[in-house]
Formats: sequence, C-alpha cells, structure tokens
Amino acid sequence: MAAYTVTNKYLVDDYAVLQLLTPAELEVGASITVTGVDATFNGTYTVYALPQALFIGVDDEGDLLYNEAVRLPNQVLYAKTADNVERVASTGTVTYTPTCTWVSEAEVTAYLNITVASANDTVLIGQARAAANQFCWRRRMEAGYVDSLTTVPSADVKLGVLAYAAACYRARGSSGDTYATFDGMGTPAVVAMPAIVKQLLGIDRPAVA
Repeated sequence: MAAYTVTNKYLVDDYAVLQLLTPAELEVGASITVTGVDATFNGTYTVYALPQALFIGVDDEGDLLYNEAVRLPNQVLYAKTADNVERVASTGTVTYTPTCTWVSEAEVTAYLNITVASANDTVLIGQARAAANQFCWRRRMEAGYVDSLTTVPSADVKLGVLAYAAACYRARGSSGDTYATFDGMGTPAVVAMPAIVKQLLGIDRPAVA
C-alpha cells in the first residue's frame, strides 16, 4: 500500500483533481481511495488521467482540456459529479493498494507438478503466488512497463511469474541463500531471480527505447 499527501484540490466539469506532495506510482485505471479531503472529494475512485498542467474543463467532444502554461506536477484526476470547486490548498491522503492477480494458485500448483498434502501447503502456495504476482508486477513497473494488474501482459511474463512463485515455494524452511535439505551431498543455492526469470519478465533493461 502507498499513501500520498494531498496539497491542493479542485473540481471542473464533473472531474476532480488532487495535487500530491510527491510523485506517485499510479497508472490510469488504478483504484484509489481518497480520505481527509472533504465530503465531495472523499471516496474510492478510478484514476482517469494523471495531468501535469492545470485542468480547465471538457470540450464539446468530451476531451479534457488543460492550460499548458500552468504546470502542476503530481496531479490525479478522476470522475466526480459535483459542483465546480476552485483550486485551493487542501489536506488529505490518496491511498493506492495495487493487487496483482496474474497467476492463480492452481497454476502455481500445476507448474510445481505437486499434490498439496496439507493445509500448510495450501497456505504456502497461496503466499508464494501472491508474493510472485506483486513482486513481478512491481519489478516490471520499476523497469518502465505499464501493465494491467488483472491481465498478464504476455506468455513469457506469465512463465516468469510462475518460475518465481515456484522458487518462493521451494525455499520453505530455508535460511540464508540455500534450500532446506537433508541431503549429505550439500545444499543447493537458492536463486529466485536467475537470468531466465529476468529475461521472461523483461526486467533489468528499459521497457522501450
């Protein structure tokens, strides 16, 4: 979960705009929760735009209009049917809790080619799946990709998420950088992010030139 401080607010033509104190790792279509602003602005909304200039209204075609001469960074715009509000200083918080659902627990189990033996196994697979989804989505976002939280972008990315989830599951009971083992031959190293996973996820390089 990420929380961002609101510094200014305004509302024009049924679109609310909040300016944030710091840059936010948000994307269009993300669900945000606004609290501590006022009854008009508070609530849960879908991000419609992330403008960097003063929003001045909507034209006859329904397109958003901006005054590019007035640069206002770190803004979040969302639909809100209400009377216009002049731009003023404000307090409050915008909270963003991204939940990635690229792969399911059944897909992780199938990838591992196992049959769960206990409730603990089921819980661990669920934890590995949730961790892999969130981690892989975040790493791709940090590399410059803009991905849906609900639809995996491609088959190679999906395989990378499954491989990472499997590594998380297989690391159960281990400490440090080795898998737990009773083998007298030694313990293999845990490499949760090998080169193949990075290649599949398309990370550690710019998204596009």
